Amino acid sequence: METETESEMLNTYFSNGAEVEISSDEDGFRGAWYEGIVVRPIQKKQRRNKDDDDDESSNKLRVLVEYKTLMADKKGKRPLKEAMTLVQLRPRPPPERRRKFKVSDEVDAYYNDGWWEGVVMEVSSDGKYSVFFRGTRDQLEFEESRIRIHREWANGEWTPPFGDEGEEKKKEEHEIQKFISTETKPNNEAAEIFSEGSLVEVSSDEEGFEGAWFVATIVKLLDNGNYLIEYQTLRNNDDTAFLQEETDRLHIRPRPPDIGSFESFKVLEEVDALHNDGWWVGVISKVLKGQRYKVYFKVSNEELEFKHADIRLHLDWTNGKWVRASQALKL
Repeated sequence: METETESEMLNTYFSNGAEVEISSDEDGFRGAWYEGIVVRPIQKKQRRNKDDDDDESSNKLRVLVEYKTLMADKKGKRPLKEAMTLVQLRPRPPPERRRKFKVSDEVDAYYNDGWWEGVVMEVSSDGKYSVFFRGTRDQLEFEESRIRIHREWANGEWTPPFGDEGEEKKKEEHEIQKFISTETKPNNEAAEIFSEGSLVEVSSDEEGFEGAWFVATIVKLLDNGNYLIEYQTLRNNDDTAFLQEETDRLHIRPRPPDIGSFESFKVLEEVDALHNDGWWVGVISKVLKGQRYKVYFKVSNEELEFKHADIRLHLDWTNGKWVRASQALKL
C-alpha cells in the first residue's frame, strides 16, 4: 500500500489526464524534462510472502505516462508510453510572461524535444543566448522563446515561485523561503568567497561522479580564473597524497551552512547522502524504522539505504545564495 504522501501527490498532481513533465534515467536523456500526460496509475504487484519485501521494484508506486514529443515508432505516429515513479514526475509548469535573461542565470533550454538545465554564459547583440550544459559540456545558442527560468519542484511547490508581477518582486515576497550564508557580491564575489584556503565543495562531470559534491580546500587562484583545489577525501592514483586538480567556477561552491539537525526526513524530500566520500543528491523514497531511509538517486537509477546521520537537507547555491526548494529556513 502506498504511503499517505504518495497517495496525496497522486490525487493532487498526477490524476488521469494531468499534464506533467517527465525525467528519464536512460543514457542520453538524463538531465531533461519531457512534456507528457498521465494515462493511469499502475497497480503494484501483490507480495507472495514477507521475503518479497526486498523486491523494491514491486513496492514502488508507478504511473503510466504518454510523451507528447517522444515517439515509440520510427514514423512518429505512436507516442511513447512508459511507467514512471513519482520522483520522475512533476506537474507541467504554468505559462509565464516572456522576459530577458542575463549572464549566470540558471535556465531550461528547449532542445531535442525536451527542457535541459543550463546556465546563460553570453548574451549576443541580436538577443540570442549562449547556454552551457554541465552534463554534456556543450554550449549552444538559443532564441529567447526557447528558454525559461530553471525551477525546482518539491513537496508541491516551485522554487523560485511563479509570479504575475515580475520575478524579482515575487522573490522578495518569498524571501523567507531562502536563506543566505554569504552575501551576494557583484563582480568580485569569487575573489572574496573562494579565496585561498577556503573550504568548498566541488562537483565533477566525469562518468560515475555525476550528482556528487566532494569537500575540498582551495590551494591557489589561477590566472585563467580557475582554481587549484585539494580534495579532503579523494587521494591520487598512488595513494601518497590527497588529489589536487583544476576546476572552474561552474563546479565549485562554498560548503553548505550548518542549519541544525532534523528529527526526520519525509518521503519525496530532496536530500544529500554521504556515499563513497562525497555528498550525492537524491530523494527520500522510503522511511524505515530506526531512523534509516531509502534514498533514490536519479542519475544512477539506484536506491540505497542510509542512516539519519549520513543525510543532510539538499540546498542549491544560486546567485550567491543558499536556496531550499520548499520549506522556509533561517540561519
